[in-house]
Amino acid sequence: MTTLLDDGDYVADAGLATALFLALRLPQPILLEGEPGVGKTEAAKALARALDTPLFRLQCYEGVDAREALYEWNYPRQLLGIRLAEARDAHLDESDLFGPEYLLRRPMLKAIEHAGPRPAVLLLDEIDRADAEFEAFTFELLAEAAVTIPELGTVRARHPPIVVLTSNRTRDLHDALTRRCLYHWIDYPEPSRIVEIVRRRVPAGAERIALDAASAITKLRSLDLVKPPGIAEAIDWVSALTTLGVDRLDSRIVAETWGSILKNRDDLALASTRGAAWLVGENA
Repeated sequence: MTTLLDDGDYVADAGLATALFLALRLPQPILLEGEPGVGKTEAAKALARALDTPLFRLQCYEGVDAREALYEWNYPRQLLGIRLAEARDAHLDESDLFGPEYLLRRPMLKAIEHAGPRPAVLLLDEIDRADAEFEAFTFELLAEAAVTIPELGTVRARHPPIVVLTSNRTRDLHDALTRRCLYHWIDYPEPSRIVEIVRRRVPAGAERIALDAASAITKLRSLDLVKPPGIAEAIDWVSALTTLGVDRLDSRIVAETWGSILKNRDDLALASTRGAAWLVGENA
């Protein structure tokens, strides 16, 4: 699995690769937790690429409900159908308006209906941002790999999806969910692994500048930041530095490019207080 993920341009350690392999083979939902920016969402995308299967992603948020997750009816199209029938003086039964052609499929239903040959990957991203009621609804549906649409009957998955849930731990998830999931914590990687990841995404960037940026970001994360920079910020920063033709990091360049790594005013003020020279070790 490590090799497959690597082929999908995702650098995974043995623990994560094993957890994803078990989620595929058992099969069992897997919950990936970790701080923002450590690669949880990218792991699900890489798994889909490695298996050459579709990824259906539901971005969770407070107030998300079954309409966004599962399905809803295409009311404008139904209204158009009614008007066309009236214009033709044709009779319409209720079943004529609630057929599959009027159904708007959302990520969970798409994953359940996926025809194969391999199961789809269903990503429930940031499940901790949804409310507890939606969390319970989601798990019951996933456990059965089926959904009942009152007008159409029960839709069962021929190939139950591989379910990946991610959480930033903004709240604790219910025991009924975590107990039935495989679990893996994705920690922030060491600078050497950050360099490997960044070099994959920014092949034009020099290894030296990637290492400088990785070391600096790791140092920044030691501060009490509201939004500590993650892998995405490391990639953005090296991309910016490469565009500027920078081959070594110094305090002047750091001061000019803070916006690539710090996305919060309080964080910027805190880092500026410590100083760009501190970040690159010029005060040592």
